[in-house]
Amino acid sequence: MRQLVYVSPLPWASFAQRPHKFVEWFHATTGGRVLWIDPYATRLPALRDLRRPSAIASGATVHRPEWVTVEGVRALPIEPIPGGTLINRLGWRQVAERVARFCAAEKTLLVIGKPSALAFDLLRHAGAACSAYDSMDDFPAFYTGVSRAALARVEARIAADVDRLLVSSTALRTRWQTLRPDACLVYNGLDPSILPAPDVAKLARLGDGRPKIIGYLGTMGPWFDWVWLTALARQRPNDRVRLIGPVFSQPPGALPSNVQMLPPVPHAEALKAMREFDIGLIPFIRNQLTGGVDPIKFYEYRAMGLPVISTGFGEMALRGNEPATFLIDAPDQLGDAIDAALRCRASDVDIAEFREANSWRARFDASSVLE
Repeated sequence: MRQLVYVSPLPWASFAQRPHKFVEWFHATTGGRVLWIDPYATRLPALRDLRRPSAIASGATVHRPEWVTVEGVRALPIEPIPGGTLINRLGWRQVAERVARFCAAEKTLLVIGKPSALAFDLLRHAGAACSAYDSMDDFPAFYTGVSRAALARVEARIAADVDRLLVSSTALRTRWQTLRPDACLVYNGLDPSILPAPDVAKLARLGDGRPKIIGYLGTMGPWFDWVWLTALARQRPNDRVRLIGPVFSQPPGALPSNVQMLPPVPHAEALKAMREFDIGLIPFIRNQLTGGVDPIKFYEYRAMGLPVISTGFGEMALRGNEPATFLIDAPDQLGDAIDAALRCRASDVDIAEFREANSWRARFDASSVLE
């Protein structure tokens, strides 16, 4: 493939995640240009939309290389209602025509990262040489009512029609097993090139009995388990529990005094801040929303040599036998888990091997999506 059209679930101006890493890998592999389609609202509006921070407020950095063209989509938040797509086609006509011209110029791969009526239209009419749907979340689970039903319908149509279906977790592969038994499991990963060197000397002192920093890096949304986090902080009053990132879901009550909440920062700074952690946390509630999640922060924590304490949600539920990984759902067991985590040691060799084996390049190379 010489070119890529990527229909993204995230704006280009956001923290670099799986979609950004896919297009970087595509360009590094093929040298081809990328036409990136920013997302638009595919559900009816809700009050929580007013509380969402901007990309800059969330700590995202905005850099666009010359080989990427970013297109926004003009659309009203009416897609789920009858006639909504017909109206929105008037708004996104220019984008659809631009994609069709792009596909006509060179052999093009169309990758859909978020299901939508526009994505389905492009799949049917843009003329891409090959197509793939990268199912990286249970997208309908984020919606309710008519919005959920509408998104589930269009997602099923897309999954059935694309040439390749990629999934980011075991649960998502199970979800699509009947419709697409050929779904290819492509876990999330990490970018070794942006990771700072781990503080191996500090890691060697984990069990020295001194106060530790038990950290979480990421968004605190409806999936964040504040009850679990509060229990951990109370069981380790001499340690500091450090949370870094935007807060979309406030804690239900006052937090213990040893919980430190820091604002979001650019990703590079956040990764440097992770060097100060002694243990990495992933305290997510177990529900449909998190059932298909393979958290990138797991890979980043372990790539820094940190032991990980997590609830047993999503792909993490299958990692109970991974080195230095502790799955704890019962809050009264957190103290013992922390003691065990502080006895873990990671060598330079272990860390280097983990980084290489779980790199985005290794993930996407193995997907054979370009064949």
